[in-house]
Amino acid sequence: MTDLGKNLSSGGATIGALLAQNASRYGKDIALREKERGIWKETTWAEYAQEVLACAAGLERIGVKPGKAVLILGDNRARLYAGMLAVSLLGAYAMPAYPGATLDELRHFLGEVEIVGAIAEDQEQVDKILELKAAGAKGIDHIIYDEERGLGFYEVEGLMSWVHLIEVGQHELNETPGLRENLLARAKPEDPAIFLHSSGTTGAPKGIVLSQKNVLAAARNGHAAGAFDENEEILAYLPMAWVGDFAITVAAALLYRFTVNVPERQETVGRDMREIAPTFYLAAPRSWDQMLTTIQVGIENSTRFKKRLYHFFMDRAIAAETRKLNGKSGGALEPLGRLLGEAIVFGPIKDQFGMSRLKNAFTGGEAIGEDTFVFYRALGIKLRQLYGQTENSAINAIQAPGEVRLHTVGKPAPGVEVTIAEDGEILVRSDSVFEGYFNKPEATAEALEGGWLHTGDAGYLEEDGHLVVLGRVSEVMHTAGGERYVPNYIENRLKFSPYIKDAAVVGAGLDELTAMVCVDFEAVGHWAEVNGVPYVSYADLSQREEVATLLREAFRRVNKAVTEPLRLQRFVSLPKEFDPDDGEITRTRKLRRKVVQERYSDVIAALYDGSKEVHVSAQVTYETGEVGRVERSLPIREV
Repeated sequence: MTDLGKNLSSGGATIGALLAQNASRYGKDIALREKERGIWKETTWAEYAQEVLACAAGLERIGVKPGKAVLILGDNRARLYAGMLAVSLLGAYAMPAYPGATLDELRHFLGEVEIVGAIAEDQEQVDKILELKAAGAKGIDHIIYDEERGLGFYEVEGLMSWVHLIEVGQHELNETPGLRENLLARAKPEDPAIFLHSSGTTGAPKGIVLSQKNVLAAARNGHAAGAFDENEEILAYLPMAWVGDFAITVAAALLYRFTVNVPERQETVGRDMREIAPTFYLAAPRSWDQMLTTIQVGIENSTRFKKRLYHFFMDRAIAAETRKLNGKSGGALEPLGRLLGEAIVFGPIKDQFGMSRLKNAFTGGEAIGEDTFVFYRALGIKLRQLYGQTENSAINAIQAPGEVRLHTVGKPAPGVEVTIAEDGEILVRSDSVFEGYFNKPEATAEALEGGWLHTGDAGYLEEDGHLVVLGRVSEVMHTAGGERYVPNYIENRLKFSPYIKDAAVVGAGLDELTAMVCVDFEAVGHWAEVNGVPYVSYADLSQREEVATLLREAFRRVNKAVTEPLRLQRFVSLPKEFDPDDGEITRTRKLRRKVVQERYSDVIAALYDGSKEVHVSAQVTYETGEVGRVERSLPIREV
């Protein structure tokens, strides 16, 4: 096993070699904690490696081998992570899917590659696979489940518990001399680490296989850029099918020996985060916004004295951080105010939300609102932005601690080359870049033309090397007057408002820009309760004139930041949220623009034909899977 640990700092490292090294050198250190029934259960690196090896031996016994795939289905669980590593040891494809994936989405995966088995979290996910097979889907002959509740009476061929799989694998390890060492050394750097999918904003998701060389190169690049240190404490709560989770929770955790803490369930993430107090935390802008809303709600519901105390320190800290970001210095008494504020206000808030030990805090996926960004930095959390794609193993550019700017995503990480094409597209070259889309040679040739990854994003490099991302190149549009704009850029700035969850900007080939928005039910609902605005449903709340006033403020703020030809003129508040189950957004909440424009074509027409209102019959998919409709007359409102 010691030979496997050689040259791990070079491109020759593999998941097996790292697992072996961690087990032999750091075997007693904690690799994982998982909360079960209110108790945190710890697993050392030695124990973790043993379970992964037993799982790999068991999976090989039931037919998992190179060229085959294993579906990973469910929320974050320690055994599902171990299963992904085990599949990679075998040189096969570990294919995580979002827990809410529909049967059609899973059927698409089955059409890409032979899926011989699945590792499912619980009964709900097992039932989904069985329903898929009952509908005639071929493959998935073996289903391994983690949580046994509700599955004891199932009599299905190929269905087994995780415990039984490990028993099978342990028997193989005991009976086959050299198998343990062989499994650890079998996979090469070019072999698969993970089989992910593109977001599918313009069509069916494309398969993206990242090699072990890719993901470990990305982890090294991130570490060199100061994104994380060795021995970080992290919370594994991001979707397992998202590249950001694999890059941090698996690749970086292996390479830099993180302790990965798996929450009991998604509903307990906030409470579990308070107990763990991670040192590294990555979240999408929407998550940071939601936490900010919770903080603000708590302050508004507190005593008058506490509110005055909060605003006294917080307003000054925000002003100080704004000056700092604009390159200005503060007064002589500013450090003293910071010290007092930390003791009285900032420290208790961070402690309440599990952020007291955060050293490295990041946001990524889309632009974050200036107010949200400045708030957390004023609170003492040195929030930074990062930029990447699935095709590049999640890490392209990162803001350095001392070079944070509101409009950039930082400089390219060490090991990543960035250039800008003539049409403004961001091009990337690195060992972390994938080899191409799975079984799609034409798409691969287009994406990797000239040896550079064509990211599909428009942007530019500033003189000092900072990268500015504007939006998707494919979404660069022009008004009838020839004015160039990127709708996603404007939509993100509308979503800086805590009251707007989603937005779709319209105006290509037309005289002016308009928008459809979906309100944030939690934030607007709380505002309505505090201000005595009655409502009975989302559809009702979204059409209230008092809510329209909140939305107008957001539109006016955006209009101040764009040139006059690109100012939004009218808007409609939709009676339902954009929903991935309805096909309007992806699982990562990216807008499927063509679907939205087709589905709301009557609304778009009304925004331009002088109508005062428009009748909408919108599709809604309920949690049961049944499809219904929301009928509503929507006012066309002027900004």
